[in-house]
Amino acid sequence: MSETTRGRSPWGAALMGALGGTLLTLIFLVLAARAGWLDRYVRETMVRDPDILIAASEALKQKQFAPTLAANRAALETPFASSWEGARDGDVTLVEFYDYACGYCRASLPVLDRLIKEDPKLKVVYREFPILGEGSVAASRMALGASKAGKFLAFHDALYAAGHPDEAGLTSAAKAAGVPAAVPQSPDIETELKRNYQLAQELGATGTPLFVIGDQVFNGAVGYDALKKAIADARARRS
Repeated sequence: MSETTRGRSPWGAALMGALGGTLLTLIFLVLAARAGWLDRYVRETMVRDPDILIAASEALKQKQFAPTLAANRAALETPFASSWEGARDGDVTLVEFYDYACGYCRASLPVLDRLIKEDPKLKVVYREFPILGEGSVAASRMALGASKAGKFLAFHDALYAAGHPDEAGLTSAAKAAGVPAAVPQSPDIETELKRNYQLAQELGATGTPLFVIGDQVFNGAVGYDALKKAIADARARRS
C-alpha cells in the first residue's frame, strides 16, 4: 500500500493543489480582464516582443493555405516535362514559381544551387509564372518548349546567363540549349501557364519568387536559412 498523510493519499493532495491553483489563476484572469490589466499586459508584451505578432500572422497564413496545398499537392510537385532539378525521387520537393525578368528570382539562383548541392534528397520543381511583361511570357513559353524537348535546364541556365529575356537574350539562350528560337504556341504550354497562374493566385502570390515546401508558402526571396529550415521541417513531418 502507498504511504498516506493524515488519511489522504499524496495523489489526492496533489489533485486538490492543482485544482486550487487553477481556480486562483482563473479568478486572477477574470479580475485582470475587468480591470483592464490583461489588455495592457498583452499590448506591452507585443511592444517588447513584436516577433510574437509576426509568428502568429505567419502561422495563420500557413493555416489558410493548407486546404489548397492538400488539394493540389500532386499538381504542384509534378513537374512539366523536364522542368525540375536535383533528386528525381527526392523525399522533399521545393517548388518555385518564378519570372525570368524578376531580379529577386535571379538573386535566389545561388541559394537554390547551394541547397541542391548540399542535399542529395531534395527535388526542385520550376513553375513558370510570367507576370512582368511580354518578354517574360515569351521566355516562359520558350522554357516550356525546351522542357518538352528535355532541355529545360540548358535553356534555363543559358537565359539567365544571357542577362534578360529580351529578343537577343532569348535567341542566345535557344542557340546555347539547341532548341528553336521561335516562341512555341501549343495547347499544353498554354494549359500549363494557366494552371500556374491559378495555383499561384490560390497560394496568395504577391509577386515572384513564390516558394512552396511541404506545408509552407513563402512570398519573395526569403533566403537560404528560411528555405533550409522549411526543407528540414518538411522532412521531419514525413518521418
